[in-house]
Amino acid sequence: MLFKDNTQDYNVLKKMTEGHDISLPTNLVPMKVYNDMCDWIESQIGQANTKKLGRKIGNTAFNAMYSFKMISEKPTPEEAMSALAKVASSMIQDPKKRGWEILESGKKSITMRRTQTFNSTLQFGLLDEIIRKTGVVSPKVEYQKSIANGDEFDEYKITWL
Repeated sequence: MLFKDNTQDYNVLKKMTEGHDISLPTNLVPMKVYNDMCDWIESQIGQANTKKLGRKIGNTAFNAMYSFKMISEKPTPEEAMSALAKVASSMIQDPKKRGWEILESGKKSITMRRTQTFNSTLQFGLLDEIIRKTGVVSPKVEYQKSIANGDEFDEYKITWL
């Protein structure tokens, strides 16, 4: 775990997972537990650490997508984001089938809509890490729409050179 070296923070986070087997990153926990942990990290340790966690999750997700042959050796941004949407729909136990949607995809951009209740700050790190692994130059992730601003969903515009 990312915060294992900081005993105090690690113990708080570990207590939040009591009753759940988190020995493997593929083991499932309720969305509320996941969101509570992300929100605690953001409020107590900071947004930068929340994005750092998102990058770690993005790295794990990208490697898993490659291992399970969901993406090629050198995936395009659209291929990687499409695989992310598929991973989210299979790994997240949600009766409403929420997760990620690709709204638009172009030569130098892709717009992703987050329909699940994931921590929005963490998603910046996740999306940035995954897009970087496709080999694009100078990627940038920014809000196009935000729940915090009253929009129905968070939408992230990802651009690169």
